[in-house]
Amino acid sequence: MPAKSISTQADGKTFEQLRQECLQKKKLFEDPDFPACDSSLYYSQSVPINFEWKRPGQLCENPEFIVGGADRTDICQGELGDCWLLAAIASLTLHKETLARVVPNDQGFDRSYAGIFHFQFWQHNRWLDVVVDDRLPAVRNRLVLLHSASNNEFWSALLEKAYAKLNGSYESLKGGSTLEAMEDFTGGVGETYETKSAPTDLFNIMKKAYDRGSMMGCSIDITSSAESEAQTASGLVKGHAYSITGLEEVNYRGKKVKLIRIRNPWGQVEWNGAWSDESREWNVIDSSEKKRILQNSMDDGEFWMEFEDFKANYDKIEICNLTPDSLMDDTKRKWEVNMFEGNWIRGSTAGGCRNFIDTFWTNPQFKLTLLHADDNNDKCSVVIALMQKNRRALRKEGLDLQTIGFALYEAPADEDHLGKDFFRYNGSKARSKTYINVREISERFTLPPGKYLLVPTTFQPHDEADFLIRIFSEKAAGTMEMGNTVDADLPDPPMPSLPEEETDEEKGLRRMFEKIAGSDQAISAKELQQVLNGVLSRTCVHILLVDNSGQLEFQEFKVFWEKMKKWIMLFISYDTDRSGKMSSYELRIALKAAGMHLNTKLLQLLGLRFADENYDIDFDDYLTCIVRLENMFSEYQGTVPPYGI
Repeated sequence: MPAKSISTQADGKTFEQLRQECLQKKKLFEDPDFPACDSSLYYSQSVPINFEWKRPGQLCENPEFIVGGADRTDICQGELGDCWLLAAIASLTLHKETLARVVPNDQGFDRSYAGIFHFQFWQHNRWLDVVVDDRLPAVRNRLVLLHSASNNEFWSALLEKAYAKLNGSYESLKGGSTLEAMEDFTGGVGETYETKSAPTDLFNIMKKAYDRGSMMGCSIDITSSAESEAQTASGLVKGHAYSITGLEEVNYRGKKVKLIRIRNPWGQVEWNGAWSDESREWNVIDSSEKKRILQNSMDDGEFWMEFEDFKANYDKIEICNLTPDSLMDDTKRKWEVNMFEGNWIRGSTAGGCRNFIDTFWTNPQFKLTLLHADDNNDKCSVVIALMQKNRRALRKEGLDLQTIGFALYEAPADEDHLGKDFFRYNGSKARSKTYINVREISERFTLPPGKYLLVPTTFQPHDEADFLIRIFSEKAAGTMEMGNTVDADLPDPPMPSLPEEETDEEKGLRRMFEKIAGSDQAISAKELQQVLNGVLSRTCVHILLVDNSGQLEFQEFKVFWEKMKKWIMLFISYDTDRSGKMSSYELRIALKAAGMHLNTKLLQLLGLRFADENYDIDFDDYLTCIVRLENMFSEYQGTVPPYGI
């Protein structure tokens, strides 16, 4: 049973509710969440072409949602640089069950037409139902973005619009990875192969992927932006996303030849070498085999080429598997899935990669416990996929993909967040092959049973992003977020000392107290401020007063003074450059030394509240933070309310 999709409409109404409202009012739907205006098209510039928003009925006489079944010839690229998306849509049409999920068949231009359509996409482990109206950007009554080869077919243009809405605008779809859209169409797991360093049985891997229903794309690398979408003499386009739509083996002059079928989303511009549409190689093979493979071959952007030519000309292959089953063997498994969501927040949990040892340890940490080996092995198969969230939609705010990766360490028994020294003296057991600015990076590992520590990071410290981790394992695995406890181990205040039993230090403290307190033998907030002047330039002294009287008696003053000395010594130990400030990344261990344990979410909030633009906390803010926390722990008996700081 497929997972239920969630409506994304701001008013919470479903597609069916909105359609029925429009039918009852006899009014075509106009989407308030993605209006037919310039900002839905471009966010960084004024619209370069004089678009008009037209409904399909204004562009042709008999519009249809799908004509004769959705297929890859329905995808022709327009003026937008989203070939990566179109290559994924072309692959989607080869998988009818998956297509039916993304493009529901309960809509069209029949009696239920109300100018509203909907599509479903996977986002961060949830299926979302995205509603759009059918006003499409046109110039002189022709669609100028994604369109079908049939001028009265509109499913592909409306799908592009829904995906643009999901990501904030049409412009947000410029440039990307085919794998990104493939995952959004399936919820699958991505793998990438470099053709020049791929396994020797790459063709078999890809054939297995094709037979299992995986979606595949490929591209040619560029060495500079000037090469982007430059056409080679052989008819291929650099820096351009293609979809892989078939693999075959044919008998050719007494030997087996491996062939691969590729589609250019432009709907034209094809390979002109061996095994291209009109090449002489087709005249040598059996006529029935030729007919079966070529079918109705035409200049539609789709072509065959020999697999060795493919490897020589293309650089990268992207495969989206509907399950994490390995393409290297024939075993099909039932996979267990664990998922975490988290954030890299500057000043607290954006520690950067292992190159930055002083902050690396502050990244979120997750423990993975592999108890049982695979059925036919003494190792555990694990696929780890790290995805950064919502970066495409954030482009309009000047943000883009971060460079991300992860490392796995053998974990100690401790369940607390591990500190700097652990990473200084322990090497990783496995890690992502590289740090790269893609939406998701995934790796397949075979590990001995045991406990592992997973540390996801950006490459540079202070780079912020939200992330999702998916961990696939053949056998059930234990997972937990490290350092997730909130508690305090605060010492009980010392018992009062009789005056004759006081130490010299206590006697000196009493003399100072009596001098300040006066006849009432209690220190008010104003009097305490006088004591602290010269120690603190500013602080809210009233938070230091622990009873409802607003005053400190001598015993309370003595307890407070001991705490102040401890807090000052702690601060000095973390103020390594004697600047009067400590790094906000050190707050976790400073609070731990003071007897307080906070989880990652609370530390992130404290970092945002108290750290300055250089990720430092001065002494006054440090003291404010630590005193408030101690008072709250005391009041709530060892626990902190979620947003009480």
